Amino acid sequence: MAVFMRFPGFRDKAVTLSYDDGADADRRVVELMTKYGLKGTFNINHKAIGGAADHTMTAEELFALYRDSGNEVAVHGAEHFSLTEVDMAMATRDILSNREYLESMTGGIVRGMAYANGAESEEVQRMLKNCGIVYSRSVVSTHKFGLPKNWLSWDATCHHGDKELMTLVDQFLNGPMPGYLWARHPRLFYLWGHSFEYANNNDWHILEAFGQAFEGRDDVWHATNGQIYDYVKAFDSLVYSCDGTMIHNPTATDVYLDYFRRQICIKAGETVKAR
Repeated sequence: MAVFMRFPGFRDKAVTLSYDDGADADRRVVELMTKYGLKGTFNINHKAIGGAADHTMTAEELFALYRDSGNEVAVHGAEHFSLTEVDMAMATRDILSNREYLESMTGGIVRGMAYANGAESEEVQRMLKNCGIVYSRSVVSTHKFGLPKNWLSWDATCHHGDKELMTLVDQFLNGPMPGYLWARHPRLFYLWGHSFEYANNNDWHILEAFGQAFEGRDDVWHATNGQIYDYVKAFDSLVYSCDGTMIHNPTATDVYLDYFRRQICIKAGETVKAR
C-alpha cells in the first residue's frame, strides 16, 4: 500500500532537539527555544546538579525550567557512567535510580534517554528495555533526516557544532521537490549537543540561526523526542482490513496519513473507510 505517515496537521517534516547534562546554560537554551517555538528533550544525570561551576541551579529551579517551557526530561544516568564499562547490575541501578529521581521531580513517567559518553551495546539495550526505557539517543550524526529503525540507538542528524549544520537545515526545509516517491516519506531534523558548549565557546549565534530558520514554518512539527516516539508508535499501531480499505486506530492519538495520495486523519479509537 502507498501509505506514508504524516506528522500532526498533515506535516511531512518535524524537528526536535536534545541537550545533555542539565547545566546552567540550559536556561539560555530554553529561552531561545521558546523564542523560536522549538521543542526538545533535556537528558539529566541528576547527581551533577549543583555540583560544579556550570551546575549551580537547584534541582527545583532546573525542573521548573523544563516544565514551564513544555520540554521533556529524560535519563542520562545518575552517575553519567559509560554503561559498556560497568557491571550490568551497576548499570541497571544507575539507570533505574536516575529514572526514579526524574519521575519524582517531574510527576510524570520518564521513558527516554541519551547515552552518557555515547556508550551503547546490544547488552546495554536489553538492560534498558528491562528498565522501561523505550528510546535512547546516540552521539552519532547521520546528516540525514530519517526516523530510527532501532529506537534504542537513535542517531541524530547532527551536533550543533557541525560545520554542515545550516547547509543541512536548508536541505531539510527546502528540498527535495515534492511528488517523487522517495521524497514522500516523513523527515525529521534532530539536533543535539550540550548547552555549556555554547557558553564555553560563546557561539549562541548558532542556536539563534537555527531557530530563525525554523521560526514560523507551519509545515514543520516542533516536538520533544518523546512526542516523536509516541506519535510514530501510534502510526505503527494502525490496523488495516484485509483489502486495505478500512483502517482502525486503537490508540489515544489522532494519526495523519498520506493514503494513496489522499490526506486522511484517523482519530483516536476511530475506524474509517479509506477507499
